[in-house]
Amino acid sequence: MSRTILAAGAVVAALLAPTGAAAGTPTEPAGTPTATVTGAATGAATGHAAGAPSPGGIPVLTDDRGRALTLRGWNVEDKANRGEQALTAVTERHFRDMRAQGFNFARLLVFWDDLEPRPGQYSQGYLRKIERILDWAEKHDVHVLIDAHQDVFGPAFGHRGVPAWATRTDGLPFTPHPDDWFAEYFEPAVQRAFTHLYEDEDLRRAQAAMWRVLADRFEDHPAVLGYDLINEPMGELREGEDLPTAARRIEREQLTPMYNRLADAVRSVDRDTWVFVEPTPIVGEGVPTGLGRIDDPKVVYAPHFYNTAMEAGADYDPAAGWIETYERAVTQYPAEYKVPVVVGEWGPLNNSLPNMNRFYREAMTSLGRYGSGWAGYVWCYGGGYCAVDGAGAFRTNKELTAEPYAEAVAGTVASAAYDSGAGVYRLEYVASRRGSRVTELSLPPGAWQVTARGKAIVLRAGGPGGSALVLAAPGARVTVTATRAAR
Repeated sequence: MSRTILAAGAVVAALLAPTGAAAGTPTEPAGTPTATVTGAATGAATGHAAGAPSPGGIPVLTDDRGRALTLRGWNVEDKANRGEQALTAVTERHFRDMRAQGFNFARLLVFWDDLEPRPGQYSQGYLRKIERILDWAEKHDVHVLIDAHQDVFGPAFGHRGVPAWATRTDGLPFTPHPDDWFAEYFEPAVQRAFTHLYEDEDLRRAQAAMWRVLADRFEDHPAVLGYDLINEPMGELREGEDLPTAARRIEREQLTPMYNRLADAVRSVDRDTWVFVEPTPIVGEGVPTGLGRIDDPKVVYAPHFYNTAMEAGADYDPAAGWIETYERAVTQYPAEYKVPVVVGEWGPLNNSLPNMNRFYREAMTSLGRYGSGWAGYVWCYGGGYCAVDGAGAFRTNKELTAEPYAEAVAGTVASAAYDSGAGVYRLEYVASRRGSRVTELSLPPGAWQVTARGKAIVLRAGGPGGSALVLAAPGARVTVTATRAAR
């Protein structure tokens, strides 16, 4: 984060000075310092509890200062253009507008077929375009996850991702499904292509080399938070297998060793950046993953959060219990292997159906219970999945994703909740005894009064969106409240 702290030197010095709390019990609340933070416009929010300790002891994501990090943002993509025009649909406006609404995270889709159009020949022009986008993200204080994206494997099947030269089908058939592209994953040629990617030694080396190129180029870029090693991996079903059984086998026998290989490739050039690993999309059906341990110290579990019926155009059915089933399934892996969770994609195509307001509220509640963040699909200007319209205004119900949250907490979070009806966000934490003392809040557009109870002070922070900083004494018990001003 690149923000400027503005505060009275004497007060700051007192808070940073060693206290009895550093060696004994946490400081008791004392006083209520306040500050008013004003954004540029008005916004809406949803009510839910978030940021509290995760179920099953799931750890939190941390930043380079050891603070508990929360990511809220959107996927950013250009699937239409390639070659010389690749990534031209992504502009600085994307990052400026996201940050202005309080979002601090972008999952940037990049394509292997654009990076390496011919074996061993990497496009320097494409790398420069990625770097330009990362520079925009840094300028607007947005963390970026570089996602090696594939849809239906790649260009050999009319999509994007794995290059055609790395696609092997053994002559098996492929029939396009223009009205149901996801069904193309189950075409024999596509499934066999995944098998070759996982098992052919030369393709393994090529995929690892591709990641070494990306990691070596961007390891030192301040905007880069992590690498998503492959988007929505699938595989080949065996005769007699049902889909959940096949998914768990593919995850256990093929994805786990692949992720270990690719993590090793990244670590050969980059020791510090988080690596994100995904299960198959079948987790969206409430099926626990079969992934095994990834032997790396900085792994993030990155499932997607989609419902098959809703993707086909159905309204949300609260009585079906899908969100609860998904949450039970998706928390098993991170609880067992003690890795953070960031949901890499979520959000229905038709967000204006009668129950979608309830869906967004309940989804935000669930995501906040166990995850360190999420990226909605997708920040673009128009219809379909786009978060905003051509003028940059939220499309129906998607404004519910913009709410107050603690971007980075210098301590251990006890609880966090936002009551959208009252317009009140409350964060309780115990401040760290060492390292950073600064906790950062992100606030949607509008006027907010921020107060802190405990041995802490609220500071005004710079940046294009509404934000606040809280500086706390070591070990202090702190309660921060952000209240939306009456309109």
